[in-house]
Amino acid sequence: MTTRQLKVGRQLQKDIGEIIQRQGMAAYGGALLTVMGVEMSPDLSFAKVVLSVFPSNKIAEVKSLINEKVIRNELGRRVKNQLRIVPELAFVFDTSLDYVENIDRLLKENPVKNQDE
Repeated sequence: MTTRQLKVGRQLQKDIGEIIQRQGMAAYGGALLTVMGVEMSPDLSFAKVVLSVFPSNKIAEVKSLINEKVIRNELGRRVKNQLRIVPELAFVFDTSLDYVENIDRLLKENPVKNQDE
């Protein structure tokens, strides 16, 4: 990734996070959304936005409630003087919290025995 892609990605991450925060948790069924990162295409015309949803059982609900057009429109107003085009947005959802919770649950159910015994 180029330095330009990284800088634009960080700026979009900040801006999209503020847009989602301003909409509030009620707009997403009471779920807390966090923008984990933004990956930019080399020509800066496409952005993959990685979102984390808490609680994770609301991911399906958030997918149906998130309005890419509204977020992209607001993003366009924020970056109109910095970017020639407003990138297309694709939202993907981070499920690493589910993975961590599952491992934690498994470890509690089956504690590892000390090998010295």
